[in-house]
Amino acid sequence: MNRDGEKERRRGVVLGMALWVLALCSPNAVASLDTIIIDKGVDQPIRIAVVPFQVEGELADQSDLSRIIAFDLARSGQFDPLAPEDMLSYPAKAENVYFRDWRILNSAYLVIGSVTAGAEGRIKIAFELYDVAAEQLILSRRLALERGQWRDAAHKISDLVYEEITGVRGAFSTKILYVLAQAVGTSRARFSLEVADADGERARTLFASSEPILSASWSPDGERVAYVSFETGRPSIVLQDIDGPYRERLTNFQGINGSPVFSPDGEQLAMVLSRGGDPEIFIMNLRDRRLRRITRHQAIDTEPSWSPDGQSLIFTSDRGGRPQIYQVALDSNFLERLTFVGDYNARGRMLPDGQHLVFVHRQNGVFHIAWQDLEQDNLRVLTETSLDESPSLAPNGAMLIYATQNQGRGILAVVSIDGRVRYRLPSSSGDVREPSWSPFLADEVVEDGI
Repeated sequence: MNRDGEKERRRGVVLGMALWVLALCSPNAVASLDTIIIDKGVDQPIRIAVVPFQVEGELADQSDLSRIIAFDLARSGQFDPLAPEDMLSYPAKAENVYFRDWRILNSAYLVIGSVTAGAEGRIKIAFELYDVAAEQLILSRRLALERGQWRDAAHKISDLVYEEITGVRGAFSTKILYVLAQAVGTSRARFSLEVADADGERARTLFASSEPILSASWSPDGERVAYVSFETGRPSIVLQDIDGPYRERLTNFQGINGSPVFSPDGEQLAMVLSRGGDPEIFIMNLRDRRLRRITRHQAIDTEPSWSPDGQSLIFTSDRGGRPQIYQVALDSNFLERLTFVGDYNARGRMLPDGQHLVFVHRQNGVFHIAWQDLEQDNLRVLTETSLDESPSLAPNGAMLIYATQNQGRGILAVVSIDGRVRYRLPSSSGDVREPSWSPFLADEVVEDGI
């Protein structure tokens, strides 16, 4: 069997179990992600100056706010932050802002701020965003945080600035899940489910095992995850708290137990089971653990995901002879095929607008991530790397994260939904796979408008 045929066969296994064939070929892996590499941005990014914040006394050695904010905006691909050494001044208050200086530097926007110690060990941050051409203050906020929340505060400021300028809610304060494989193929093989900031920082392990872990997904409130674990010797679907001790094995049927994904209201879990023979799509009610069978076909039905309104499921099936993406209405069981271009389309995910789809698409024998308008049926390939897999959308629908290969290693990469912005989160060694982008999360930093 040729390479494409083998790849298609592996993808056809419902669990995505054989996706780990890629990981099994890697002798080592790492427990965190490395430096972000921005491959491509928009042609004319917005020039913005994020002035180093004025930091009070002992806090100066702990604060890295301006650098994190500037980097967040840079990795969106839509901004070109001005380097601090190129700035003509370093204002922290409105009375010290001279707009002429920033116009000379072609900066369209200016961010200034200050950090002071508050009561009971808390920290106060004040920042302002200015439109340089209009010489106007357009955003002003005060934040209160604990000393261990520097990065949370920086990401929140990035979110606020991004939304004020672009009109799109920022997703810098979100998290990502991914799977790491260590020493695979040896007696020391180790797999771990990691959660990290959206930029890959502050990674921590949720669960580790000597057996593979697959298909992690977030609950809509960001407080739980569901994933597949082989810890019992066969695949099981597990439900686990992100920040608590609760962990429950939901299924352990003979055969396939895979691809769990939460409904938009968090009350149901779509999954793939083969307990009746063929792999089929099921829904579990998380209140009473009752199962409802959705598909009934002798073909392989796999990789479910939900429409944004929760009224239908998107899934992959080879019932037409080749893997394609279908949609089934949950109230009527009406079935519709969504993809027709190409002989391989899989792992479909709808954008929040319900009108567009991203998925894995084979083109010229190579697997890429593609976007499709469901009304006009036009298709656009978003990625240019090879063996691109497992797309997962940011909650604002502006970016998606996916798994790919770089110099023979599994890494994570991010692409904007229009394909104009790309960056990589490479690991220093080994395989990083199966990413999942979190929903918007509850604020960790208290905000007081002024």
